[in-house]
Amino acid sequence: MNGNELFASGYKQQSYWWDQAPPASLPEARPPASVDLAIVGSGYTGLSAALVAARGGRSVVVLDSEVAGFGCSTRNGGQVSTSIKPDYATLTQRHGAAQALEIRREGIRALDFIAELIKREKIDCDWEVNGRFHAAHNPRQYEAMAQHLGHQAPGQEVPYQMVPRSEQRREIGSDRYFGGAVFPRHAQLHPARYHAGLLARVREAGATVIDRTKVNAVERGSQAFTVKTARGDVRARDVLIASNGYTGPGTPWFRRRVIPIGSYIIATEPLEPSLALGLNPNARSLSDSRKLVFYYRLSPDKRRMLFGGRVAYNETDANVSAPRLHKAMCEIYPQLQTAKITHSWYGFVAYTFDTMPHIGKQDGLWYAMGYCGSGVSLATYFGTRIGQQILGLKEGATAIDGLSFPTRPLYTGWPWFLAPSIFYYRVRDRLPI
Repeated sequence: MNGNELFASGYKQQSYWWDQAPPASLPEARPPASVDLAIVGSGYTGLSAALVAARGGRSVVVLDSEVAGFGCSTRNGGQVSTSIKPDYATLTQRHGAAQALEIRREGIRALDFIAELIKREKIDCDWEVNGRFHAAHNPRQYEAMAQHLGHQAPGQEVPYQMVPRSEQRREIGSDRYFGGAVFPRHAQLHPARYHAGLLARVREAGATVIDRTKVNAVERGSQAFTVKTARGDVRARDVLIASNGYTGPGTPWFRRRVIPIGSYIIATEPLEPSLALGLNPNARSLSDSRKLVFYYRLSPDKRRMLFGGRVAYNETDANVSAPRLHKAMCEIYPQLQTAKITHSWYGFVAYTFDTMPHIGKQDGLWYAMGYCGSGVSLATYFGTRIGQQILGLKEGATAIDGLSFPTRPLYTGWPWFLAPSIFYYRVRDRLPI
């Protein structure tokens, strides 16, 4: 199939998740004149911090330029891992062995934390702990994966099982890969339902959430900050920047430190149950070892394939990225050649120059951002921790407190270097290295 033949009747250029959990319809409102805490960004980070602060007795307003949760929080792949990108050896070189160990443990804590939060808050979001199969795209990557996982530093071990190519059909209905590793503790959820649950708890706690209200600037005064918005100004004792991949010119210091990278997803039409089961026998999250990674899974009802990846340099048209994703999907699963696309969408994840999340305070402004594509658990966890820090609670301390938040000369927020970088990694992924 090609062209319009790829698209099913009723095709939507929007997130599949919005069918079951559309964006909240919040009332239009002017921001309050004064609050204890103003939060810029209504995704997982902002809402997690707001929940802590509101329950801690602070007056809180959460502001967003789009509808609440418009960014990655309602449009991601719904895969939940322990991911801190740099490995132990890299972190040891940067920060020493003791801190490296604690940083790696933060990823493990984040996965445990989100599971506990969902249970405690009774959030209905199709939470499942069914593991991830991380596939090797060539033989050398399989050997490197086995070597790395076989020598994990004591105290930060992640449970895993290596699956050789001869046995990978028990994990994936494809011969495209060369074996891989199963991580049994990784999980899945419905991202938009999870966001809706967080949003409901935040509002029940007394925080005000105002969307479709762009923050144009944050100005520091002698006693408080002034958050200047399109609907009026807010005076706030504390301000948290939680805009991640959607950080705008109103907060330029932070914008210079996050790299917005487009990530694209398609959903297929409903598949025959036997076909879906053959594609993903254990209904795991699936990903691969390419630098330009593909990530995919079945929908919560186990009927559709949700397939995502970075298939464009600067393209921001989901109609253009959809055929590219379909082609890549069919290279892995030839069985899906005739499967039509019902949804295609994209969003921006926030990478950092050191591939680390960052949390802290700059010129009086609190921040938590830069999850490098692993934001479901990390944003929830670090959002909660920064909320605790704002309250002055000792349990808010993290292993990444005080880390330098790097940028690069001439970078102002537009990633002009992204296209050549993606081209380089695309070529590299084709080589047997």
